[in-house]
Order: sequence, then C-alpha cells, then structure tokens
Amino acid sequence: MSHGHHHHTHAHRATAAAPTFSLLRLSVGQRLAGSAVLLAGLWGMVLGVMG
Repeated sequence: MSHGHHHHTHAHRATAAAPTFSLLRLSVGQRLAGSAVLLAGLWGMVLGVMG
C-alpha cells in the first residue's frame, strides 16, 4: 500500500516538472534565439540604467 502512495507522489513530481523538461526538447536554433532575446533584454536594461 505504501508503494502505491510513493508511486503517486513520484507521478505528481514528474507532472510538476514537465514545463522544465519541455525546455530540453527545444531545437538548437530555438535555444539560440531564446538566449539572444534574453541577452538583448539584459543589454537593454543595462543601457537603460546607464543612459
């Protein structure tokens, strides 16, 4: 009985972590595009604060 409860807990954790794992399924191009957008946003913030 305790085994079934443990399995349910593990399944819940897997479901909660699904969005994180979906990021791993992105293609290399999508990862590069995402990192480029993040870098552009960071530079925009830095220049905005300095300017």
